Amino acid sequence: MSFNLDDFFNIKNWQQIFTTDIFSVGFLVNVLDILVVWYLIYKLIQLVRGTKAIQLFKGVAVFIAIRLGAELIGLHTLSWLMDQVITYGVIAAIVIFQPEIRRGLEHLGRTSLFLASKSEQREEEKLIKALDKAVQYMSKRRIGALITIERNTGLEEYIETGIPLDADITGELLINIFIPNTPLHDGAVIVRQDKIAVACAYLPLSESMLIPKEFGTRHRAAVGVSEVSDALTVVVSEETGDISISLNNELRPGLSQEEFLDLLQAELVSETTDSKKGILQSFIDGVSGVGKGGKK
Repeated sequence: MSFNLDDFFNIKNWQQIFTTDIFSVGFLVNVLDILVVWYLIYKLIQLVRGTKAIQLFKGVAVFIAIRLGAELIGLHTLSWLMDQVITYGVIAAIVIFQPEIRRGLEHLGRTSLFLASKSEQREEEKLIKALDKAVQYMSKRRIGALITIERNTGLEEYIETGIPLDADITGELLINIFIPNTPLHDGAVIVRQDKIAVACAYLPLSESMLIPKEFGTRHRAAVGVSEVSDALTVVVSEETGDISISLNNELRPGLSQEEFLDLLQAELVSETTDSKKGILQSFIDGVSGVGKGGKK
């Protein structure tokens, strides 16, 4: 069954699909086809959320909505115009975003089809060890810190506010970044794909009234970014030295070293071995490439 753009926007075709025998093989195949397409669209939107690519998808959605509305109302000229925009817009997008698409395909070519390799798992273990070393050091000396680890939701909007580093993660480097009165100590470090992407980045502050008043803007920034993404954020209070983790719109304060490590292992290592970013995510990561949290 061939299915072109005109078929997709033709209301009669959709009426014909849903007036056929629902137990026929052809109908079930059509339903499966539609469900697979919508599932892929849903996953794609999930992956680009929080990146610049989401703006492109919003624009495409607006054109499609106008096209469908024009077809329903009977505005044939507008409908024809939207057809041309959508048809040639795809070609224009390929030309405009050629470098990003190429980078995404190159990144996809380096991606494992199945579970993470042992080297990838070692990278996650290395990240946890570096975080533990730096956080315990800073906690004992009450050096404030704010470290956000990007996961499935893109943090490009906040990465752009920081100072690019693209450095390997080590405990020593993290400690040096947050030493008071140094150029990079104010703001958040954002970790992307086992690299310190930026330092001195701005994260959004949470407006939640449920956050205790004794917590400062670092903690509000940690909760704020967890409200808009699935990022994991580590906070060290410069007043008390307490270690906190913000995740899924929840702040977990006063963690012991054991609790801290257990939580990192559960959230980072299990993600690597059980639900490591798949092929589509790897492509989006490649296309995307790579507020200032305050003190407490």
